[in-house]
Amino acid sequence: MKIALMVARLLLGFIFVVFGLNGFLHFIPTPPPPPGLAGQFTAVLAASHYLVPVFALQLAGGVLLLLGRFVPLGLTLLGPVIVNIVLFHALMEPKGLPLALIVTALWLFTAWGVRSAFAGILSPA
Repeated sequence: MKIALMVARLLLGFIFVVFGLNGFLHFIPTPPPPPGLAGQFTAVLAASHYLVPVFALQLAGGVLLLLGRFVPLGLTLLGPVIVNIVLFHALMEPKGLPLALIVTALWLFTAWGVRSAFAGILSPA
């Protein structure tokens, strides 16, 4: 189980470090914006520079997961980003939903491994 948790943590960290860095360095070619609402939404996010802090959070959370230090903090930083990714793909661009669900599963599995760190916020009052 420890090895599976470590693999999930490292894979999740790697995914977010790569895509976080890509937001700044643009080493993965960007496909044309999708048609319709998804394209408009993406254009607004890019034009407003809203994605800059999102990429920074992805990078910071991914690095924390890769280092294995402050894993609960890394998961906390990545949680809202993952929720937005899933919602974007579920509501506007379903083509990317399978990968978003895989990332969600990796996050949940990794969070389960450090669930004691979240005990304070998950316990009934």
